[in-house]
Amino acid sequence: MNSPNEREWLQAAQRFDPEALAAIYDYYSPRLYAYAMRLLGDRDVAEECVAETFSRFLHALHAGHGPQQHLQAYLYRTAHNWITDRYRRQPPPTLNADSIHLSADAPNPEADLEATWMRQRLRRALWQLTPEQRQVILLRFVEDLDNEIVAATLQKPVGAVKALQHRALAALRRILEREVENVPNPS
Repeated sequence: MNSPNEREWLQAAQRFDPEALAAIYDYYSPRLYAYAMRLLGDRDVAEECVAETFSRFLHALHAGHGPQQHLQAYLYRTAHNWITDRYRRQPPPTLNADSIHLSADAPNPEADLEATWMRQRLRRALWQLTPEQRQVILLRFVEDLDNEIVAATLQKPVGAVKALQHRALAALRRILEREVENVPNPS
């Protein structure tokens, strides 16, 4: 959902109004962090993504560029591009059971382990999609953004976003089904 102040914030940010810049950061940074965490699974790298996203936003404003409208879409696109560039240089890590630490005090360690594995499985499947497919799935179904904001983020018409979403869901379904078929039978 758009912030009710997005247009005013953007106009003030273009004038480098400190209150507007702080409001933009306070409003969007938790959302961008959650988005990055879903894709990256690493707190430090997600924080780096948010910092770099806002750094790029400020540099663009300083150069007289940046968004003229759709601030939210611009920030998500910037974060997504940073994440994609990072994984071009360094592929996502494979899941290692030794890296999962469960607390002995956890009320249901089996459920925690299963949830961790499911998140990793979904993260791996998402990285097998094209960058645009991955972005559509995350923005529509995880971030719960409407088609118009997703279209602005991808800089595509709404109809193209709907078609891309359809193809992405079909590809994700095939990837997950193929993974289930390849799981060895424990018997």
